[in-house]
Amino acid sequence: MVTDPSATGRTDTEEREPREECGVFGVWAPGEEVAKLTYYGLYALQHRGQEAAGISVGDGSQVVVFKDLGLVSQVFDEQVLLSLRGHVAVGHCRYSTTGSTTWENAQPTFRTTATGSGLSLGHNGNLVNTAELQARARELGVDTRHGATTDSDLVCGLLAVTAADIGIEQAALELLPTLRGAFCLTFSDESTLYAARDPQGVRPLVLGRLERGWVVASETAALDIVGASFVREVEPGELIAIDENGLRSSRFANPEPKGCIFEYVYLARPDTTIAGRGVHATRVEIGRRLAHEHPVDADLVIPVPESGTPAAIGYAQASGIPYGSGLVKNAYVGRTFIQPSQTIRQLGIRLKLNPLKDVIRGKRLVVVDDSIVRGNTQRALVRMLREAGAVEVHVRIASPPVKWPCFYGIDFASRAELIANGLDDDGIRRSIGSDSLGYVSLEQLIAATEQPKTRLCSACFDGEYPIPLPEDALIGKHLLEGIRGVAGSAAPVLANGYGAEDALQRP
Repeated sequence: MVTDPSATGRTDTEEREPREECGVFGVWAPGEEVAKLTYYGLYALQHRGQEAAGISVGDGSQVVVFKDLGLVSQVFDEQVLLSLRGHVAVGHCRYSTTGSTTWENAQPTFRTTATGSGLSLGHNGNLVNTAELQARARELGVDTRHGATTDSDLVCGLLAVTAADIGIEQAALELLPTLRGAFCLTFSDESTLYAARDPQGVRPLVLGRLERGWVVASETAALDIVGASFVREVEPGELIAIDENGLRSSRFANPEPKGCIFEYVYLARPDTTIAGRGVHATRVEIGRRLAHEHPVDADLVIPVPESGTPAAIGYAQASGIPYGSGLVKNAYVGRTFIQPSQTIRQLGIRLKLNPLKDVIRGKRLVVVDDSIVRGNTQRALVRMLREAGAVEVHVRIASPPVKWPCFYGIDFASRAELIANGLDDDGIRRSIGSDSLGYVSLEQLIAATEQPKTRLCSACFDGEYPIPLPEDALIGKHLLEGIRGVAGSAAPVLANGYGAEDALQRP
């Protein structure tokens, strides 16, 4: 059963910067208010996706899904949560990396098996063999006419078709080895919670313990919010099942760890721990190493809040230059579905950031940010700081130049739009108008994570993709919409986002 409160058809008009992928959360806890636990878990994961949110609950006899476009706090209220009763829940907050922003593509996605059992599924990541899965779904008679155009819905449909004969757990063990790309899955039927992670472990997924149950979540911060104790990470290539008989673990592939390094740079919350390393501590250490690699004479180090703050602290500590707050962020500016007027659009970055003129005036500034993608934000920021009275503006970036798109779940701009793809560092400096520009090196970034390079995916920086991409280049955010001929959709392979140019020019 799926509840559709409003199919609004809203579209996102924000400038495309690197977007988080999705957040997944699952709980099995008889006697607990699992919908409310999931709500707060998703609240903690809201930074990973702000387009849509949903929760499914199983009570032993049926699965009910409630989802809509918008933030977690906009989609759910007390009345809705009280109506979602059961002992097993799956939650999801979405940013679209496959499929448009429509109600049908919100998750958890839902299917009914041939035996009448319900199946809901949430997915964080992005598959690279979606066209192959679509062909297989067509052969098996999976219904693709209900409007969803995501790789996640294909996975759910394939699971539901095969589960009718062999059960969900065995169906998952047969299907998961055929998925290529990044996936952290949480899914359930009426009584059992499942979680699975791709063999490379590109995206994080952790297991936690409640007094009366279990929790799986994209980040440890979500465990903290609901009072769950961290047990361990879900291992790459592992399928977990949790029911009245306890927790059981199966291997569907040999682990080949390649965790996303951009989680440390930007995606994860600073209070999250990944592979035993605190994200905040990593970002502070990146700032220290950045200061050693790119020193400068200046009066004040300021961050671009909030993602640049830990690295700015580290830069100040290592350089001896005082740290200060020179920019104020509007805490209530999130993703907006309202088209700004031309006058407001011209204000650009001021909607989110405004300078403290008394702090900035007459100063030589070091401005620390997490990354540069297209350069538009930094260009506007440098101009704004100079207008506020800064004498010099030195930009320092806590990651290497982003030169390659991500095919595993981060919605970067296309390769043609990436400023570092066409310009060297000095060309970028001139483009954004700063007095100097320095990026931390990939070597020093990796050192700050305290992870070996062999266990990290850094493809967006070096173009070395750990999961092979399809040779036919059939890959794209709107791939399924093109194949199925959805009205208004683009061609199967796009030049924007995950596009033809990106796939064909990969090294």
